[in-house]
Amino acid sequence: MGTASHRAPNPLRNPESISSPQRSKRALILVILTIFFPGSAQLIAGNRKLGRVAVSITMLCWLGVIGLVALYFINRSVILSWVAHPNFQMVLVVVLGTLAVLWLIMFINTLVIIKPKFLAPGMRVIVSVFTLAAVVATSGLFIYGASLVNTGRQTIEKVFEEGPAFDPVDGRYNIAVFGADSGDNREGVRTDSVALMSVDAKTGKTLMISMPRNFQGARFADDSPMKQVWPDGYNCGNECLFNAIYRDAVDNHADLFPDSVKNVGAQAAMDALEGTTGLEVQGYVMVDMAGFSQFVDALGGVTIDSGGWVPYNGKKWEGTNLRTHWFAPGVQTFNGKQALWFARSRDFTDDYHRIKRQQCLQQAIIKQFTPQTILTNFTGIMSAGEQLVETDIPASQLASFVSVAEKVSSSPFARLTLGAPDFPRSFSTYPKFDQIHERIQSIIDKQNAPKKEKKKTEETAKTEETKKTTEASQAPEQSEAPEDATDVNNAPKLSNGEQEEFTQPDGSPITEEYLVQLELMGYTTRIAQIAANNDECSVP
Repeated sequence: MGTASHRAPNPLRNPESISSPQRSKRALILVILTIFFPGSAQLIAGNRKLGRVAVSITMLCWLGVIGLVALYFINRSVILSWVAHPNFQMVLVVVLGTLAVLWLIMFINTLVIIKPKFLAPGMRVIVSVFTLAAVVATSGLFIYGASLVNTGRQTIEKVFEEGPAFDPVDGRYNIAVFGADSGDNREGVRTDSVALMSVDAKTGKTLMISMPRNFQGARFADDSPMKQVWPDGYNCGNECLFNAIYRDAVDNHADLFPDSVKNVGAQAAMDALEGTTGLEVQGYVMVDMAGFSQFVDALGGVTIDSGGWVPYNGKKWEGTNLRTHWFAPGVQTFNGKQALWFARSRDFTDDYHRIKRQQCLQQAIIKQFTPQTILTNFTGIMSAGEQLVETDIPASQLASFVSVAEKVSSSPFARLTLGAPDFPRSFSTYPKFDQIHERIQSIIDKQNAPKKEKKKTEETAKTEETKKTTEASQAPEQSEAPEDATDVNNAPKLSNGEQEEFTQPDGSPITEEYLVQLELMGYTTRIAQIAANNDECSVP
């Protein structure tokens, strides 16, 4: 038997001792090993000490990945909450960047081990291109991932506040959502869209309470500075609509608020929501219209099922000065601009119609705002996020909100408008706060009811709702609450109470062209009747 000095050289460590085809095969194997298990190429064909260190790091990484995947399937809300935390994001950026550099170093070392000078010229090019592609697919991907995470972290730091996270109140998070209209043709900010999102922290069941812009007599929370000015509610007639509270506080009462209040107008509106609904409002998000449009585009559009014809302004129809176009009933996928028109349109209808459409759009966006959507459109969503006018929600709160958000998208979603159609049409002018509190509490109680009591609760709620609707329809309107001459909700009804299905005079279905002709001929009442059900909307 020969001694160790007479043994055949190891072909993996001595490529010069093997044939050219074997060298090519060896080179490709070493690159593949570096792709899937960095350090293994060094263990078998290079510096074993470097290989052991790299393999140890690789094993730790694979164990971490396996653990995260297991946790994702067990309780993925934990993973999502980590990813949403700025500190975790910073650690992730550093880890991804470090791994990208280390992986690149291993590829470079693998090329040294391969010894390209011993390869055939053609194979030398193939191995070089293959290695370059592997570097892009591994280190490059990690660098790109670190860049995305850092973009998200920077957006969170720009948009959200510093400070500790807050706990739910009575098991619910209550967040005000303001749609800000501060166009070039308007002075200051006007909160034309106001809603309060009340979310059960454990189940994700959500109640969206919409506040009509023309709501009068709003009450302020007991500890609000505005309570000093308006102890009996924001009540001075048609000048004291809810959407005027923001500017009134900024222009006339800012000195009453503590210096710690970031946005006096938003705080005043939150105080009014709290005093009116009886729910403690914990924070707010205010989005301008351009930000809403960009956000919908970043999501890839929003899909809804519209119940009626909804008008919007577009290009002039040929040979006319008319710009009215129409979204047809049925399932529609809107881009950002179209969604904005759908949410804001009130031609031939009124504010209450667009409130219901806004509720529908918000519900659709929440449903479509899934982890998959976020990952697919991450950059656009983060860019759109910077269009938020502002929020007082702390960044540390995002961890708990992300876990709740996933439950919200798959949980029952209740909607309530503090005006028509959930209350009589005069209710926004002459609100009854005990009725508001009772209705809100009944919805929350229904959402909290155990499954075995759910059916009974639903039947009771349905009976009460029918009773209230009947009483509201039969009760005479208050003489001091004048209504518009034309009530678009009073479209012709069939004997069973459903709205008449309109057709053209020849019996054919309604079309956009037909509606345009009606407007050109001045038949606006007929158009209002046809459009009266355009507040009917659902999420497919």
